[in-house]
Amino acid sequence: MARSEPKTLESLLPRVLARLAEESGRGQALNPVWASVVGPHLARHTRPHALQGTTLVVTVDGDEWARSLEAEATSLCEQLNARLGAGSVRALTFRLEGR
Repeated sequence: MARSEPKTLESLLPRVLARLAEESGRGQALNPVWASVVGPHLARHTRPHALQGTTLVVTVDGDEWARSLEAEATSLCEQLNARLGAGSVRALTFRLEGR
């Protein structure tokens, strides 16, 4: 049996976090991946809350953040899936902080 090249922790971590979020339903495990996808500015105002099946529930600081992310939802899902594995996140929903 041929050995495959060793994987780096950086390449394995997003998939491990996705599995953890999927099994626990807690999207907070995806914070590092989310921040790398949306960038530091958006990450300060948004955060993954829960992974419900393939829907990522994202907490936002206000309606304007939800509207901004809704416009980019398809692209964000594609970027998340590139890191987490195909089909991990098929939809995003948004909830206001504290609700």
